[in-house]
Amino acid sequence: MILKTLRTGAAIATIATLASISTAHAADEFFLANPEKDIAISGYDAVAYHTVGAPTKGSAEFKYEHDRVTWKISSADNLAAFKAAPAKYKPACGGWCAVGTSKGKKVPTQAHLFKIVDGQLYLNSSDGAQNLFLQETTARISDANTNWPEIKSTPKSDL
Repeated sequence: MILKTLRTGAAIATIATLASISTAHAADEFFLANPEKDIAISGYDAVAYHTVGAPTKGSAEFKYEHDRVTWKISSADNLAAFKAAPAKYKPACGGWCAVGTSKGKKVPTQAHLFKIVDGQLYLNSSDGAQNLFLQETTARISDANTNWPEIKSTPKSDL
């Protein structure tokens, strides 16, 4: 009886460990445009999209750990702004392609394909996706907002 209880306890502990590993992997993909690196939005400064209006490479000098990933920022002022209000600057859809997310997929993005809508940064993966986003902005945002809660913790490879 004691041996059976020990085996059951070990099985439960193993399942819990595997579940936490799976959850950690899913979280690793949450805000990454490139999941092979632990750098959010491929190292671009999320604040600069709002302040400069263009993609600006971040610097290792102004990096910040938030949501289990590293955000590279281009200046001390932008770093202070990001720390004060990360939700304001983080891209929609975890930095994945907004059009891809609107279709239930996670597609890596290109820094120059972006649009800020109502203060929210949206990134896209290709010229075609960017054009579709610009033509159908409201519909794409609506569909992405519907899909994102369902796919945000799902590894890209499972979609």
